[in-house]
Amino acid sequence: MGTKDRASNSAQDAKGRVKEAAGSITGNDDLKNKGKTDQAKAGLKNAGEDLKDAAGNVKDAVTK
Repeated sequence: MGTKDRASNSAQDAKGRVKEAAGSITGNDDLKNKGKTDQAKAGLKNAGEDLKDAAGNVKDAVTK
């Protein structure tokens, strides 16, 4: 489910990794923290997608 959503989440995670690295290199803690936040948001969204997938699998198993 949600291939487009998963791709968007992966992009957000990658952007967060870049921000975190840039913040580390420049000593900008705010940018580093924003990067970590982006990564956490992407992880939560992926967990939501996993729940939707699992619910769909349970529904399919019950209706068979």
